[in-house]
Amino acid sequence: MQFSEQWLRHYVNPVLDTEALSHALTMAGLEVEGLDAVAASFSQVVIAQIISAEKHPDADRLQICRVDIGAGEPLQIVCGAPNARAGLKAPCALVGAELPGLKIKQAKVRGIESSGMMCSAKELGLAVDASGLLELPADAPVGADIRDFLALDDMLFTLKLTPNRSDCLSIIGVAREVAAITGAALHLPTIQAVPENNGLQKEVHIEQAESCPRYCGRLISGVNAQLKTPDWMVRRLERSGLRSISAIVDITNYVLLELGQPLHAFDAAKLQGDIHVRFANSNESLTLLNQQAVELQHDMLVIADDSGAVALAGIMGGADTAVSDATQNIFLESAFFIPAVITGKARRLGLSTDSSYRFERGVDFANTRNALDRATTLIQEICGGEAGTVTEKVGVLPQRKIVTLRLQRLVAVLGIPLDEAAIVRLFKQLGFDCQHTAGVFEITPPSYRFDISIEEDLIEEIARLYGYDNIPAIAPHADLRMLPATEAKLGASWLRNAMVANGFQEIVSYSFVDERWERDLLGNAVPIKLKNPIASNMSVMRSGLWGGLLDTLVYNLNRKQERVRLFEIGAAFTRSSPDILNHGHVETTRISALAYGDAVPEQWGEAAREIDFFDVKAEVDLISNGRAKYIPAHHTALHPGQSAQIWLDDKPIGWLGKLHPKWQQHYQLPRNTILFELDVEPLLKRQLPKFEEVAKFPPARRDLAVVVDESLPVQALLDTMNSTNSALVNKVELFDIYRGKGIPENKKSLAFLVVMQDTKKSLLDAEVDEAMAGLLDSLVRTHGAELR
Repeated sequence: MQFSEQWLRHYVNPVLDTEALSHALTMAGLEVEGLDAVAASFSQVVIAQIISAEKHPDADRLQICRVDIGAGEPLQIVCGAPNARAGLKAPCALVGAELPGLKIKQAKVRGIESSGMMCSAKELGLAVDASGLLELPADAPVGADIRDFLALDDMLFTLKLTPNRSDCLSIIGVAREVAAITGAALHLPTIQAVPENNGLQKEVHIEQAESCPRYCGRLISGVNAQLKTPDWMVRRLERSGLRSISAIVDITNYVLLELGQPLHAFDAAKLQGDIHVRFANSNESLTLLNQQAVELQHDMLVIADDSGAVALAGIMGGADTAVSDATQNIFLESAFFIPAVITGKARRLGLSTDSSYRFERGVDFANTRNALDRATTLIQEICGGEAGTVTEKVGVLPQRKIVTLRLQRLVAVLGIPLDEAAIVRLFKQLGFDCQHTAGVFEITPPSYRFDISIEEDLIEEIARLYGYDNIPAIAPHADLRMLPATEAKLGASWLRNAMVANGFQEIVSYSFVDERWERDLLGNAVPIKLKNPIASNMSVMRSGLWGGLLDTLVYNLNRKQERVRLFEIGAAFTRSSPDILNHGHVETTRISALAYGDAVPEQWGEAAREIDFFDVKAEVDLISNGRAKYIPAHHTALHPGQSAQIWLDDKPIGWLGKLHPKWQQHYQLPRNTILFELDVEPLLKRQLPKFEEVAKFPPARRDLAVVVDESLPVQALLDTMNSTNSALVNKVELFDIYRGKGIPENKKSLAFLVVMQDTKKSLLDAEVDEAMAGLLDSLVRTHGAELR
């Protein structure tokens, strides 16, 4: 919303300078986004009249002008403007004047003395380009300061309004706010009912009364559409960002800016029959004022006559019924449309108009008739004409419900003492109808305040008018207590530090992903879909983090990074049940990592080798404190022979493996890519260390070699031996695997070292042999192992 400060001060003139007024508006919630001068700074420029203009003897394009500046003898000025002529009034910069980037001096032009300069709009900084002198009206007073005549000592305010403050999309609305904020007197224009002159009337039929609860229209005959718009109106329009088009159109735009009520003028001679307010028919089209031909849809409200749609209600009129210089009779429309009916329609057609911007947010339904009378009065004053009878249709208008405010609640929220009299005064400044008894206020908002509906809205209004600057900033008083933090649970920062310490770099990617990722890469046939995705390739919630890691890997490889280590800690989302109709979901925090390229950075101390499954398995062992178990399993994203499901505390928590060749080809990855993904919560649990006496006696080591089936995993044997819970056995580890001579086919030999120790005494051979026999017996009974 842009407007002229002088126009605003015409209705309310507080004792604040421009900067103070800007600050007051911003602190009241009407943010001043821009504050710009109408014209650049210049001085000693007056209105002058050219008395005579004669051709320069030594230049074809120059003229020697005698110029009357209203005081003293006429000046001689050499001028090259093509429109310089006798009788013309234009700005004249006197000797000593300072224009933008130019100082005027006494000079000779081709041997002729020149005592000043006749000015164009460009030279005064009023336009980017100009083809001649700035021509002024014939009644411009010679000798007057041009800044005063054109009201150039003005500032342009640009407000950044929130969507709920549609009442401030007019100069009157802003003036009401300034009056409420500052307490200055408000002088609104007097709007009187226009008497009928010709008795003409057009019938209006509201076929969608719930969409258009109020419609006013009036025929005005005998207008002269060729007359010029007054300079004061053109100036106010231009300083509000609108260009002058024609007198009738300018008047409707002026009332829109002044009162916030969009209007539209039809050429009455081009209308056929009665006016109908209805939804568009199937296959109905309309050519708009901007010459855009649109196919109307069934949910678009239109203004129609007996021949079809003539305007898109609340958005833009039609070209076929537009006013022109030949127009003599007009039908002037002022209506109130329900915001929900207009919202989104202009955007759907690639349009953005001042009318739709206001109707989408809500206009004052009590001001519909006043705006019609205001526009009629201006049309008669500027273009002449006789007013006909107003056709007014009123349906069920929005109800202004009473909103209750409790004084106790107000004080509790704002933290400032306020008495009832002060609160009533503030509501009266806002124009609210206020009734109060015993600390309870019953407020009826005016018709232009659509944003007042709950108690919190009223609290905000009081805070705005009281002044946010006047509310003291009181630091909160609270007991600072350390929250309990069990040592048995680590924080997510521990995982980050561990990964970074091992050469991984953290990334952050979107939780919204492509549905194809979920279906093909992660095997999720029923992903959680977004109702309003920000992009077509971000339409579902991710159930895993590998997609973001792979995209980031490709991004880095394209930038010549040959060794990549990435990880991410983020949320994954799955349905609480596989039923697609079930809308419940489960959010899980996971850590996912990817390794690509060489196992170690290029160096002289170790030969280069490619990363493999067991390199990344070591990372999983690190962050799981060696508690993870690996069970061969199949995952759609992983290589069938190099993938494992990871278990911790007898529960599956994730996956580890090499990227499937299909996906390696899809992402055009020339080398192996190893990934893992784990639930974070189980990794953060740890067993606290317990004190044990340091043994004073030497340990005993024995080796145990057994022959088992080739398909039997080593972990199964380790689990079996650890489950014996022998008091003497401290450690069991695999140190050799043998296949070959002396070992039957489909068998393998596994050699384990067993360390035994007693903190109380030295172990006897008999005790060691008994413990070893117990381990061997458990392997024989459970797995059919044979002692080698």
